[in-house]
Amino acid sequence: MASSVLNAPHFQNEDAAFAYVEARLWPNGPVCPHCQNADETRLRRMQGKTTRKGLIKCNECGKPFTVRMGTIFESSHLPLHLWLQVIHLMCASKKGVSTRQIQRMLQCSMKTAWFLTHRIRHAMDPGSSTPIGGLGKIVEADETALTNSQKTKRGPERKKPHTVVFSLIDRSGPIRSIILDHRGVRPHLWEHLDRRSRLMTDMAMHYRNFVPVGQHEAVDHSKREYVRGEAHTNTLEGFFSIFKRGLIGIYQHVDKRHLHRYLAEFDFRQNNCAKLDIDDTARAGIALKGFKGKRLTYETTQSAPAS
Repeated sequence: MASSVLNAPHFQNEDAAFAYVEARLWPNGPVCPHCQNADETRLRRMQGKTTRKGLIKCNECGKPFTVRMGTIFESSHLPLHLWLQVIHLMCASKKGVSTRQIQRMLQCSMKTAWFLTHRIRHAMDPGSSTPIGGLGKIVEADETALTNSQKTKRGPERKKPHTVVFSLIDRSGPIRSIILDHRGVRPHLWEHLDRRSRLMTDMAMHYRNFVPVGQHEAVDHSKREYVRGEAHTNTLEGFFSIFKRGLIGIYQHVDKRHLHRYLAEFDFRQNNCAKLDIDDTARAGIALKGFKGKRLTYETTQSAPAS
């Protein structure tokens, strides 16, 4: 018999939601964010009728706290079980969920929905600069331009400069996407690619002579060559396709100031995909574990674009 995953207790009940989040952010029991005290004998749960949900008093420093403190949940009046619903929907939706959809679902203001989703995207960004690939691993590298459709008629004076996204993907694991600046591709290759990897690219000049001879193979798209043995960039082309369908069909407008957060969202889903035996529920749990120690203030997102 069919049953909605959103019927789970932590999606419907605030006490269950706090228990669910605490079990993932505090696997060994509560930890005071003020003094890092983890001695359960020195931590007391407050039980008063007017006490807010999940409040704990630390007898070491004398300060109260909840599991929200020190995470993206902090300073938010939205109930925790509604946060969990949105996290699950963003992790389960291959091309994302629009701000307006979240607004209608939660019956809240657009500002609340927009800030809520950006907090989640902020927490999805691992902030890692560890080189991708390694000895014997195959890494694809490619870039794509985000611009108006060629079918859109614009005069020369109305044309906007392209925004170019560069991505690296290890066929056995992670993907990393970067918005290119004036420096181009080469510096990002030095920073994000393990030079022991086997590199698969197209014929662009900036990929040449980067890794030792024999470790680089390129396909010539101008000659309609897309696959030659293990040499292809089809994995990245598929990722770019999903990313652009999300921008065009779901978000419709993404300001360049916030593009890196949307990239983090799509990278996160790709890094935790079904191919790696990670289902929607497990993906949401992984996202939740990454929330600890990450905060996003309103001041950093106050210029909210339409969505």
